[in-house]
Amino acid sequence: MRHKTKEIQIGKVTIGGTNPIAIQSMTNTKTEDVKATVSQILQLEKAGCEIIRCAIPTMEAAKSLEEIKKQIHIPLVADIHFDYRLAIAAVEHGADKIRINPGNIGSNERIKAVVDCCKERQVPIRVGVNSGSLEKNLVEKYGGVTARGLVESALDKVSIITDMGYDNLVISIKSSDVLMCIRAHEELAKQTDFPLHVGITESGTVYSGSVKSAVGLGTILYQGIGDTIRVSLTGDPVKEVQAAKLILQTLGLYKGGVQVVSCPTCGRTQIDLISLAGKVEEMVKDFDLDIKVAVMGCAVNGPGEAKEADIGIAGGIGEGLLIKKGEIVKKVPESELLETLRQELLHWKD
Repeated sequence: MRHKTKEIQIGKVTIGGTNPIAIQSMTNTKTEDVKATVSQILQLEKAGCEIIRCAIPTMEAAKSLEEIKKQIHIPLVADIHFDYRLAIAAVEHGADKIRINPGNIGSNERIKAVVDCCKERQVPIRVGVNSGSLEKNLVEKYGGVTARGLVESALDKVSIITDMGYDNLVISIKSSDVLMCIRAHEELAKQTDFPLHVGITESGTVYSGSVKSAVGLGTILYQGIGDTIRVSLTGDPVKEVQAAKLILQTLGLYKGGVQVVSCPTCGRTQIDLISLAGKVEEMVKDFDLDIKVAVMGCAVNGPGEAKEADIGIAGGIGEGLLIKKGEIVKKVPESELLETLRQELLHWKD
């Protein structure tokens, strides 16, 4: 059962309620470099990113948003720390949402200036709280950084803004501690109906970060919690989007895109299955089909193992089988397996 949250409009994307969970990423270019930033965002769009966030450390970066927005097709979020004037400038130059931590913006007067600017243009505010910057009094209160402390911090920040008469908000609480992050989201979901942006912060490299995010986000999302997600990885942000799509696909929360399943290698494997599976996974990125493709290394068990897939290939000695819904369609030389599959996908009809 999906946790019921209020709907929030971010540019042309609606989150919360019963809307699909949106995939978000963040550029790692200098936002002031409009050409490089736009190029990366367009790559992320192609990969399936639905909301993009950019760091705004300078006034030049804030002003660059106006030109960036003209060349992209997804909502643009401005990530602000410390200087409230950057938040206002970002909104004035077209940000569809801003991300702030009211705790590091400064006085209530400065926070109110940001809130008033957002209210005037109906720009949502994402209130972000991170375990690495939890307030000293909450660390002391709970004897360290804890899930309860993160939740209390987030709700305190939210109340600052709602008390100023604005409730167009999204909440995010992040920690690199997976179990703490899970507990914090479970507790937060009980106490608020604002949309939640979920992620495991500082999760690591593409390999370790994807595993940690799959465990953490998978557990959170399976409980019906979460309205937008980001898989935070040290690497190419396109990998973040690919990992996020796979997590959502695995949970049945993402429709569209080819899902590849492949068997582990064993003593019966007669083809270079590892290489073939990698090539198939890369190839299907260009297809907008909601189907499952199986890549099997054994012509003995391949047809049976591929029954749950829409289409599959299975290798033998120097040759392989094309399989549809568990039925063998034809036999082809091993060297033609990949191209045979590609041609089937090019002419795919449900």
